Amino acid sequence: MKRREFLTSIAGFGAGAAAGLAACNTPESTGEGPAVVTGKNIRWRLASSFPRSLDTLYGGAEVLADRVSAMTGGAFDIRVYPAGELVPGLQVMDAVQQGTVQVGQTASYYYTGKNPALAFDTCVPFGLTARQQAAWLMEGGGLDLINGLFSDFGIRSFPSGNTGVQMGGWFNREVNSLDELSGLKMRIPGAGGDVMNMLGVSVQVIAGGEIYPALERGAIDATEWVGPYDDEKLGFHKVVKNYYYPGWWEPGPSLSVYVGEKAWAELPAAYQEIFRVACAEAGVVMQQRYDARNPAALQRILESGVIMRPFADDIMKGASDAAQQYLEDNAAADPAYKKVYEAFSKARTEQRSWFGLAERAYHSYVSK
Repeated sequence: MKRREFLTSIAGFGAGAAAGLAACNTPESTGEGPAVVTGKNIRWRLASSFPRSLDTLYGGAEVLADRVSAMTGGAFDIRVYPAGELVPGLQVMDAVQQGTVQVGQTASYYYTGKNPALAFDTCVPFGLTARQQAAWLMEGGGLDLINGLFSDFGIRSFPSGNTGVQMGGWFNREVNSLDELSGLKMRIPGAGGDVMNMLGVSVQVIAGGEIYPALERGAIDATEWVGPYDDEKLGFHKVVKNYYYPGWWEPGPSLSVYVGEKAWAELPAAYQEIFRVACAEAGVVMQQRYDARNPAALQRILESGVIMRPFADDIMKGASDAAQQYLEDNAAADPAYKKVYEAFSKARTEQRSWFGLAERAYHSYVSK
C-alpha cells in the first residue's frame, strides 16, 4: 500500500473506530444495558522469539496486542506468548507457516537457512541504519520485494520495531586485530554470522534466553545481542568485561511481525487496517524506548567495571570487505537474491549520500 493511500485509510478508519469506541463507553456498555458489539470477535495467538524479561523487544508484541484490542473495543484479541512457551524462539516462522499460531514476532535473519535473502527484512552487515531501513522498506519498495519472498511460505511480514545501531558485543578476552578473531566461539545470527564465519569465527546461533548460561560456562567466548539496556537485563556484564562497538553487522535491524496468509485473508478489512496501524505504532514505541533507556543502562554497566572498546580498524576493514563479498556471492548464485540485493544496494548508496551530508556534519560537531 502506498503511503498516501495508507494515511487516507487510517484517517477514514480512525473516525469510524472512534465512533465505535465511543459507543462502547455508553451506559449500555457499562452494565446498564446490552453491550455494543463493535465488530467480529477474533482470537489470535502470537508467538514471540523473545523472552518476557526483554521488555523492549517482547514489549513490542504487547504494544501491538494492546492497541489492536483498544481500537476494536476488545473484539480483536491477540494473546502474546514469550519464546519457549508455545514454540522455541527460533521456530516462530515455522509456527506461523504451519498455522500453529496466526501471528509471530521475530527477526527474519533467524531464517536465512530457508532463504538467504530474508536477511534484508532485518538487516545485513554494513547496511542501513534504522531510519534508512524504514525508508527503504516502507517507501522504497523494499517491503514488496520482501513479501515476494515470504509468499513462498504463506506468510506476510510487517515491520514492527527497530533497536537502532547495536553494540559490537561481549568478549571474554581482548580482540585487537583481525587475526585474533580466528577460532573464537561467538553467538551471532544471520548474515553477520556468515561474515564472521568467513573471518574464522566459530559461529553459533542461540536464542536470547539461552545466551547467559552458554557464556558463563564457556560454551561461547563472545556474544552480541542488542545494546546496553537489553545486555544489562541479560546480565552479560556479570560474566565478561570487554564490551565492543560498533555492531557493524546490525546498524539498524528491523523486527518483524508475521501473519499467515490464511489467517490474514479471514480477517475483516477494518481489522486488517487496525493491525497495520498497530504494527507501525509498536515499532515506533520500541525504538523510542531503546533510545530513552540505553544511555542510563550504559552508565550503569560502565560503573560495574566493564571496559568499552572500539573494534580495531583492520577488523572493521576486513569485515567490510568480507561482507561485500558475501552479498555479491549470494547475488551471483541466486537471481531472486540478486533482485533484492540490487534494489537494496541502490537505496544504500542514495541514503549514504544524503545522511553523510548534513546529518554527519551535525553529529560530528555535537559529539566532540
